Order: sequence, then C-alpha cells, then structure tokens
Amino acid sequence: MNLGDVWFVVIAVLWTGYFLLEGFDFGVGILLPVLGGRDEARRRVLLNTIGPVWDGNEVWLIVAGGATFAAFPEWYASLFSGFYLPLLLILVALILRGVAFEYRGKVDSDRWRRNWDAAIVFGSFVPAVLWGIAFGNMVRGVALDAGHHYVGGLADLLNPYALTTGAATLLLFTTHGAVFVALKTTGEIRADARAVAGRVGVVAAVACGGFLVWTQAARGDRATGAIATVAVVALLGGLVANRFGREGWAFLATAVTVAATTATLFVALHPAVLPSTLAPANGLTVANAAATPYTLKIMTWAAVAFTPIVLVYQAWTYWVFRKRIGVQHIPPPVRTGS
Repeated sequence: MNLGDVWFVVIAVLWTGYFLLEGFDFGVGILLPVLGGRDEARRRVLLNTIGPVWDGNEVWLIVAGGATFAAFPEWYASLFSGFYLPLLLILVALILRGVAFEYRGKVDSDRWRRNWDAAIVFGSFVPAVLWGIAFGNMVRGVALDAGHHYVGGLADLLNPYALTTGAATLLLFTTHGAVFVALKTTGEIRADARAVAGRVGVVAAVACGGFLVWTQAARGDRATGAIATVAVVALLGGLVANRFGREGWAFLATAVTVAATTATLFVALHPAVLPSTLAPANGLTVANAAATPYTLKIMTWAAVAFTPIVLVYQAWTYWVFRKRIGVQHIPPPVRTGS
C-alpha cells in the first residue's frame, strides 16, 4: 500500500468520524420541534445535549476537507467545482446553524428563539440530505471531461441513486440523533426520544437497506457486501436495544451503522475517487489525483504527531459532559426589563 492509498483510508476515516459525530448533532437539530414542541425547557434540554460538543464535531469536517485538498488536490478541485451549489448550501446551512446556537438565548423573546430554532432545524436538515446526495454522486460518478472538469448540470446531480442516498442519510442521522437524546436525557424527553427512534428507525432501516442493495448491485464486491450487512444488522439490533430501553447499546449500534455505511461507500469507490460517467479514462483515481510523494510524507508525519492529541481532547470533552440532563436541570429564564 503506497501513501496515496494510506491517505485515501485516512480521509475515509475522517469522513466516518464526521458523520458518526455530527450525524447525531444533525438528528437532534432536526428533531427539535418534534421532541421540544413549544416547551422552552424541553428545547433547552435538547440543545444542551449537543451544546458542549457540536463545534468540536465539526472539526472533523474541516480536517477532512483540508486533508483532501492537500493529499488529493485534483479530487478536491473537481469535487468542489462540480458540486459548487450543493456544497455552498451546506456551508450556508452550517454557518446559520452555528450562529443560531450562539444567538438564540441572547434576547428574551419567544419569537426571537423560534426564529433561531427554525434556523437550527434548517441548518441540520439541509446538510443531512445534501451530504448523502454528494457522496451518492461520488460513488455513482459524474460527467467529467478529459481535463477532469465537471461538464454536467445541477439536474444531473439529482439522479435517483443520489436522492436515495440523501434520504438514507437523513433518516439514519435522525434515528442516530433520537437515540442520542434518549441516552443523554431523563424523564418524558427520554421516553419520547425512544418512541421517535423506534418509528423513524424502521423507515431508516428500509431506506438504508435499499440504498445499500443498490450500491452493492452497482459497484459492490464481497467486501462491500459484508460491510453493508454489518450496517443493516447493527441498525436492526439498535432498534431492538432501543425497544428495551438499552440506550447505550442502541447508540453504539447506530454508530456502527453510520460507520459501516460510510465505509461501504469508500470501499465501493476505491481505487477511484471520482469516476466519470462519460468515459472511464476521464475519471480520477488515487493514482492520478494524489499529491507528490514528498507532500504525502510530510502530511503523514504531521498526522502521526497531532492526531492522538485531538482524539484525547475530544474524548475528554465527552467524558466531562457524560451525565444525563432533564428539564429539572434547566433554570428559569431571566426576565429583562420592568
């Protein structure tokens, strides 16, 4: 295995970590009006479950994008030019979502908070769908010419396979988020989250199963078949654990499903990084998209030095904020003015 293959695996791991961690963030945001309703205390409980960790989870996206730019500049250039509009929408949604987390509590007004809550829902829903569409197109292939330039249009990206992938990621992240809420809360919210996880999880299992079967039929082999089977079995096991109130096992199972689903996509993609639907020779591979060996060597030493520090710090953060919370832990709002 050369350094190009090593960095393909590293980037796959980074995207897996991002979807694993940010996935439940998206799920909590999507479920904010469902589990929070109009009760401000319940909404604050939901937001507090991800409040200490959501920004740290987004670091995985920054590192994944930076690693792709440095290790595979051709891949990065073709991907970001061809997927410009979807990626711009994702960026706007993530910015709006981050601002909403910080600003919703700045003014004591129900209308103010409702508007920012809507921004959180939007900022969670849009990336959950569009990341699936983007990765679906990466595996399916896009219209690249001989110069590796994308020559298709937006409509080409909204093909049935990519839309199926987007629906699968949306439902999977929503289930993952509901299980996380059940794991992190007490009382009625915990019970409601388990009920939502059970209902959405059944639909997610159908959507993920269909998407994985489609992927296996189009680009799969024995390895992808085995990984996809793990994903489906883990999700079903998670639904069973959730049914019996074992939220820890349920969350572990949905995490395995997210990781295995992402791994299925990358294993099905390799050794390509962005296939061409116009001609196989126009596609990008690990070999023709990689940076120079010297660049990859420097990146490898930097990753070896700094990755353990980042992992230890993030693990420590989750350990510090590991306890469950409920509405009894939410102080009453401080009223301003006379």
